Amino acid sequence: MTDLVGQYFDAAVAHLARVRTEEAEQIEAAAELLAGAVADGRRIFTFGAGHSSLAAQDVVYRAGGLVVINLLNVPGMTGVNVMPAPLGSALERVSGLATTTLDLTPASSGDLLFLISLSGRQVMPVELARHARGLGMRVVGVTSLAYPAEVSSNHPSGTFLKDNCDVVLDSKIAVGDGELSHPAAGVPFGSVSTIVTSALMQAVVASAVGRLAERGITPPLFRSGNVDGGTEWNAKVMADNADRILYAY
Repeated sequence: MTDLVGQYFDAAVAHLARVRTEEAEQIEAAAELLAGAVADGRRIFTFGAGHSSLAAQDVVYRAGGLVVINLLNVPGMTGVNVMPAPLGSALERVSGLATTTLDLTPASSGDLLFLISLSGRQVMPVELARHARGLGMRVVGVTSLAYPAEVSSNHPSGTFLKDNCDVVLDSKIAVGDGELSHPAAGVPFGSVSTIVTSALMQAVVASAVGRLAERGITPPLFRSGNVDGGTEWNAKVMADNADRILYAY
């Protein structure tokens, strides 16, 4: 039998190693924007539609994470929580939904948005990136630059997410989002996009935490609620940063 388990892990490890090397400069650029936003008291948001939302959520309200990162919770876009599930994909092509959600937050010039979209081709991520920059926000896009070379944009401008960001992190994921094949399967399978995209986001956070510490700024970090004193620590750090936290109040 084909060693698909081994092939999958090899593909994931190879992708992580490639991104670590080839995206090092861009990761540090994104980390500098994040550290600066934290230090300057700015609001920070993450957004992803569908499965891209998993990586956006992974840096929000979690042990070891920065307290001041908020999920931009656009209705119907958080994973596969809508029924029928294809509705989530359809909503990515609806104009105005994400931008209206952003407008109903206190987001303003100088704030920071991490925007995750594997293909970067749909209306929602492109429109949201353009709108956020129009408000004076900085935008970090996490996407695969393989897609614009092979597929068309669905946004009226003809642009992709990559064209509307201050910093772009390339996940290097191939078009189709599958690393494995089998003669009887018919289509590629074995996605590593969530692993790689989450690693990119966590790497940016890690570097930003280090940058803040080196500047003499105590990073506002969560402790695990499953260790003694963790709940009390988290209550205090959330209270200290209440003006920048949108997910708790």
